[in-house]
This record gives sequence, C-alpha cells and structure tokens, in this order.
Amino acid sequence: MKSGYKLFWSDKALADLQNIINYLIENWTQKEIQNFARRLDKRLELIVINPRLFPKTAKRREVRKSVLTKHAVIYYETKGNVVSIITLFDPRQNPKKLKL
Repeated sequence: MKSGYKLFWSDKALADLQNIINYLIENWTQKEIQNFARRLDKRLELIVINPRLFPKTAKRREVRKSVLTKHAVIYYETKGNVVSIITLFDPRQNPKKLKL
C-alpha cells in the first residue's frame, strides 16, 4: 500500500536514534539490534501509511506517540503530506526531559 506521506527526521530525533544505536551496540547482541531495527522500520511504515493510527499526546495535541518498545517511544506530527519524527524518547527517563 502506497502512501502520499513523506518521512522527515528532526535533528533531535536523529541524535536520539544515534544514542539508541550506540547503546544497543554496547549492550545488546547483533540479533537483538536487527530485531529492533526491523521493528522500527515496520512502525515507521505504519506511521507513514496512516499517521492518525496512534494517539495524540496530552502535552501537544498535534503530536502523536507510538510506543515502539518499553525503552523507546516515537513522537511525531503530521503537517500537510509530511510526517515529522520529533524525538525517540526512553520512557524510563524523567518525563520532564521530554521536549515536544
């Protein structure tokens, strides 16, 4: 199924992803890293196909969140035909650190 939406990563989201990758390389096996990458790819595909699939946040109504794992939540927003990944957040952190 094709979508008319384009995916855009913010600088913050790219930095978050790099931090996650660095952590995974240090602490997880190659198989676990591949599983995480596959799960992330599938979730991003779902988001691009149907951006309204996941719930809106209480903090900012135009931002939606998708729980990827118990260690990673994707926050994104849609403007026009662009889905922007705002951040990848570890929910084990202090919620005050979440900048939307």
